[in-house]
Amino acid sequence: MTQYTIERLGLFGDGIAEGPVFAPMTLPGEVVTGQLDGSTLRDVKIVTPSDMRVSPPCRHFNACGGCSLQHAADPLVAKWKTDVVAQALAAQGVVTNIRPILTSPPNSRRRATFAAKRTKKGAMVGFHGRGSDVLIETPDCQLVAPELLAGMDIARDLAGLGASRKAALAVTVTTSLTGLDVQVENGKPLDGPLRHELASLCETRQFARLAWGDEVIGMRVPPVQQFGAAQVAPPPGAFLQATHHGEASLLAAVKEAVGDAKRIIDLFAGSGTFTLPLAAQAEVHAVEGAADMLEAMDKGWRMAKGLKTVTHQARDLFRRPLLPDEFRKHDAVVIDPPRAGAEAQTVELAKSGIARIAFVSCNPVTFARDAKTLDDAGYDLVWVQPVDQFRWSPHIELAAQFVAR
Repeated sequence: MTQYTIERLGLFGDGIAEGPVFAPMTLPGEVVTGQLDGSTLRDVKIVTPSDMRVSPPCRHFNACGGCSLQHAADPLVAKWKTDVVAQALAAQGVVTNIRPILTSPPNSRRRATFAAKRTKKGAMVGFHGRGSDVLIETPDCQLVAPELLAGMDIARDLAGLGASRKAALAVTVTTSLTGLDVQVENGKPLDGPLRHELASLCETRQFARLAWGDEVIGMRVPPVQQFGAAQVAPPPGAFLQATHHGEASLLAAVKEAVGDAKRIIDLFAGSGTFTLPLAAQAEVHAVEGAADMLEAMDKGWRMAKGLKTVTHQARDLFRRPLLPDEFRKHDAVVIDPPRAGAEAQTVELAKSGIARIAFVSCNPVTFARDAKTLDDAGYDLVWVQPVDQFRWSPHIELAAQFVAR
């Protein structure tokens, strides 16, 4: 049988041998065999293991598709993720100081989407298997926060009430200061009896809020998140950083990047993750496409004490980016776009001449593209801070500081 030597890890964490041949769950330096299916190696067997191979901490790892890198030692993953950032920037000709990566601890994810399916005997809850639609129960998941494990029992109850036999529910559970915040997709159409049963479950299970699709079925208490001095109840399904550690790491980097700025614009502001902590030192204008997230942020700001003025604007920054004149009288910009990056907005931002930019990204490739635009327009990329809050996955977050030359 043909042997393959793994040369490197790809963007999705698969080992890559010459060819290229993609071998899941392998590491650089390993010699492996398997059945070649196109360019993918199936039924992989490790002939010579890497000294960076470790025993996965979770007993569900081999079947569950929630994590892809538990077989790799932490130093290897940290170096690989840092190298991904460096290589993306190098491909654009951008050079900078890349700081050591900050990694969230195990059992720290504060949001998870469980699959929940009705069975003849009750219900199954967990995650889908690797590369399949098979549901794998994961009662000992090492990724999510301990309080989220209670969400599995909630998802099981919800499946019994509102799942069809054909489709699994997608039950997103988020921790908050006041209890679990639950949102359900793919459920049965709501009717009177189902609404009543779901509202009763919200009371008996004592979670903060339950949304069925776009409709809030019950809210015992607002599901509050702490953003600096303010407490905010984001709308169901609103963006939230994956871990408290990751949020704190990104926020610290953003604060460093904007320095002592007194007037800040926060682009793609969400519900105020950065806006409200920054309002302790500066006036902030928050711009976000989702009006309901801005409304939640505004309520939190109005109830908080000691914060400077926060204004907001609902605006689609992909179709209507802020123009250079709109940055006048501001000292710094924070920008935190989704995975697609902010190509159109970055072009306009590059013309603004604003002194400092704190750039947060969850995609090194689109970040590097936008960094090149700023570099060409006269901005120095001073440093990049990688953050690994999606532990054991290929996802990479980062924050960076740009300064006008």
